[in-house]
Amino acid sequence: MNEETRNRIALFRYGIISPLITGGEMSPAQRGKFFRDAQEKKYENWKGEYVSPSEDTLRRYYRSYMNGGFDALKPNGRSDIGIHRKLDDDILTQINYLHKEYPRLPSTMIHQRLIENGTISKNNVSLSTITRYVSKLKQNEGNFGKEYRRYELLHVNEVWYGDSSVGPYLSDGKKKQKTWIIALIDDASRYIVGIDIFLNDNYVNLMSVIRSAVIRCGRPKSMKFDNGASYRSGQMELLAARMGTAVNYAPPYTPTGKAKIERWFKSMKMHWMSGLNRSDFHSLRELQESLFEYVQKYNQSPHSSLNQKTPQDRFYEEGHLIIRIDETKINDIFLLETERKVSIDGIVFIENQEYEVDYRYAGQKLLLRYSPDLSRIYSVNRKTGELDEIHVLNKHANANGHRHSSFMMSRKDKD
Repeated sequence: MNEETRNRIALFRYGIISPLITGGEMSPAQRGKFFRDAQEKKYENWKGEYVSPSEDTLRRYYRSYMNGGFDALKPNGRSDIGIHRKLDDDILTQINYLHKEYPRLPSTMIHQRLIENGTISKNNVSLSTITRYVSKLKQNEGNFGKEYRRYELLHVNEVWYGDSSVGPYLSDGKKKQKTWIIALIDDASRYIVGIDIFLNDNYVNLMSVIRSAVIRCGRPKSMKFDNGASYRSGQMELLAARMGTAVNYAPPYTPTGKAKIERWFKSMKMHWMSGLNRSDFHSLRELQESLFEYVQKYNQSPHSSLNQKTPQDRFYEEGHLIIRIDETKINDIFLLETERKVSIDGIVFIENQEYEVDYRYAGQKLLLRYSPDLSRIYSVNRKTGELDEIHVLNKHANANGHRHSSFMMSRKDKD
């Protein structure tokens, strides 16, 4: 079973029990009621089938997560026989185009056209997969004309909304460079829990903002984003599950889905960006300092929607609801994850860089976890979950018979 499938199965299991993880303390009686109610519902699993796990199975999922975290929800046996591969961006783009241009074209014809033009084969993407995706497109189109009402959650850290927006352009006198601002806002308090400015709008930068927000403000029960590529990724779902947080995505064309964060960006552009003298800023760091100063002023200013309380005061008046995560655990939670095949001489490639691993993994697929800046890279023991640090290949040392020895030691052994 490949790692992508194991993650999909674990995410399916986590999705069912997540209300127990993110919903605060529950008594045994309340948990029992949850399990009894949950077994009566149907859930779409990783194969697109609707299933109703038994109460005993749901209790096992819960115990596994509480004892071993997200990784304990991954299956050990082979469960991916006959499962199609994930629809990649190219396939989705073509399906979206065909559906938009020919809205009456049935799924069978879309599937056939993708086969004929070589995008897919019959064996790797099934007709049922295409049909499910087209059905979701039609459901989203049905959101037009619905009545949407503004709402607000009662308590802080129930939901954080995240989004990105184009920031000021940097100029070196010859050319302009686009910047991106990524921000997170707490729904109940309007408090900006995390923000930063970057030269790229991508998942790694989003993860950096989430990490700093969690360190400062604790763990949210859920995070909500749009369907952009930076947000809707397997890495994001893994991060949320390891953190004990739910992640949701606002359906297209739903105006209240991210209304608060979008209004905040509009206000930020009006009150901060419009007043900038671009010639005063020569580096991203200078823009960052100015942005942070503006955000601090916003967080500490009375807000009309909060009965003139400041977002900061509103957020911290419920300090007892802030759930902190130990910083050592945060370091592990915010590691990226990938799978690589090890060469016959014990080498794997990450970001075009060679790393050496134990020779016993030669020819095998190895699960790796690493920090975005590549300062920490570990191989994962699939049986125990232990992390073994690996290092950049040192050909000179190897030539002299001094191959790095610590890659064979687990981090637990070092501690």
